[in-house]
Amino acid sequence: MALGLGTFTSNGSEPFPGLVVDDQVVDLRTSFGDDATTLSLLESWNGDLGGLESLAARGAGRSIPLSTLSAKAPITARQILCAGANYTRHVSQMAFAALKREAPSMADEELREQALQIAEELKDGQPFIFAGLPSAVTGANDDVVLWGPGEQHDWELELAVVIGRGGRHIPRERAMEHVAGYTVSNDISTRDMLVRPGFPMSDLLMTKSRPTFFPTGPYIVPRQKIGDYHDLRIKLSVNGEVMQDESVQDLMHDIDKLVAYASSSFELLPGDLLLTGSPAGNAGHHGNRWLRPGDVIEGVIEGVGAQRNLCVAPPE
Repeated sequence: MALGLGTFTSNGSEPFPGLVVDDQVVDLRTSFGDDATTLSLLESWNGDLGGLESLAARGAGRSIPLSTLSAKAPITARQILCAGANYTRHVSQMAFAALKREAPSMADEELREQALQIAEELKDGQPFIFAGLPSAVTGANDDVVLWGPGEQHDWELELAVVIGRGGRHIPRERAMEHVAGYTVSNDISTRDMLVRPGFPMSDLLMTKSRPTFFPTGPYIVPRQKIGDYHDLRIKLSVNGEVMQDESVQDLMHDIDKLVAYASSSFELLPGDLLLTGSPAGNAGHHGNRWLRPGDVIEGVIEGVGAQRNLCVAPPE
C-alpha cells in the first residue's frame, strides 16, 4: 500500500491535509479536526506508521480521487536547511571547472584526478549546511518564476528529509528516529549572483530562496516506506533532455550525519526540511544551459514523487 502525507486543494478550496493511499486521498480533517495541517500532524508524530496505516486500512474520512486534486507544497516548514556540495561526482565536476580556469594548459585527465582527490578529501570533513527561506517554497506542479537580478538560473533536484521529532545535539546513531519521511525539492539557484563583486564571500541568499525557487512535493513519503534511501535515484530533465541522473549512493555525507551535524548548532523542529544536496549535472556541466521562460523542468525520485514545473518570466 502506497502512503503519503500531503496538502491538497479541490477547485480552489482551502488547503487541507490528506493521506495518499494508492490513488485516493483521505481527508484528514475528519479524524483530526478542521484546523489540522500536515505540520500539526508532524508535531504529534510518534515515530511509527501505526496511526497512518490504521487510518488507511479503515478508510477513515472522506476519500477523494488523487487525480481530481491539486497538490500544494506538502508542509509549511518553519526552517529549511540545505546541504551543499554533498555528492562526490558533483563536487568533482565543480572542482574540475575551477581547476581548468586556473590551469587551462594542464591536461584534462590530470585535472580530473585532482578534482576527484578534492572530492574524496571532503568526505572526511564536516558537511556544509546553509539556510533557505520558507517563503520560496511552492508546489510540485507550480510555475517557477525566473526572478532577477541575474540570468543564470540553474536546477538542483534533491532528496529532502522531513523532520518529525525535533531536538538538539542528536547523536548520529539515533538521528534516523527523528526523520518522519522524505519528499522531493528543487533548489533553483541564480549562479551569476553567487559571488558579490568586491566581497570575498558567496552570497547564497541572493542566489537562492526567491519566491517559487523551492518546488517541493508532491507529498511526504514515510521513512519506513522507502527502505534503504541509498537505493533511490534522482533524475531531472529540461524539455525532455536528461540533465541529472544519479543514485543517492553518491552522497558524501549520509542523512544521519547531516541530522546530527545540523542539530549540533541548530534547534531542529517538526516539519523542518533538510535538503541533502544535488547530484552532478547542473547547467554549468551542460554548456551553461541556463533555464529560460518556457522551459519545463521534470524531476523524479523513484518511490518518493515527481514534479513538473513550467518556467515563466517575472510579471511586468
